[in-house]
Amino acid sequence: QQPAPPNPALQPIQDTPGLPRVLLIGDSISIGYTLPVRELLKGKANVYRILENGGNTNRGKEKLTDWLGDGKWDVIHFNWGMHDLRLNEGKLAVPLAEYEENLRTLVGQLKTTGAKLIWCSTTPVPDGDLNPPRRNADVMAYNEAALKVMRESGALINDLYAYANPILRESQLPANVHFKPEGYAMLAKQVVASIEKALPAKRKAQSSKKM
Repeated sequence: QQPAPPNPALQPIQDTPGLPRVLLIGDSISIGYTLPVRELLKGKANVYRILENGGNTNRGKEKLTDWLGDGKWDVIHFNWGMHDLRLNEGKLAVPLAEYEENLRTLVGQLKTTGAKLIWCSTTPVPDGDLNPPRRNADVMAYNEAALKVMRESGALINDLYAYANPILRESQLPANVHFKPEGYAMLAKQVVASIEKALPAKRKAQSSKKM
């Protein structure tokens, strides 16, 4: 049996000099919208992403230094939540209070980059038997806690939950937190809209007027 081909969203990209540098941090939902976001921002920004699933906030704390590397970032669009609120025998992977505290730590570290920060809310969880189990009531509670941290820190908000909620029926896979390709294309438009607002203004060419 042939091994599965590598996911192109998780491959390094070739930098186009002179364009702003954007970093996407997130789980498999963000992996799903990476390529359409990159396509929509072609010629406007170099869109990087962490080359793995960002997992929960505990994993973020372990890996964020590596993910940020030593390059300069203009915009960082980030999310944690879907893996924090996974249920295992009725227990949340990362309890709500710990999630909020972890986010404060992570945002503090992200702020040291000097990048414009965009927090992306966690997308809705459908009803039904999910594997692993998750509850949409938890998504709402975790988003609320995250929103509090983001308002305190001054991060911009991309409310992907509110954007996705009315279009779930046609865009999300049945009994699954993931989206169909057309769903990811729709999410990408919202992600791009939030990033475009945060991109640095084009540097105006210096006019060399002779005195």
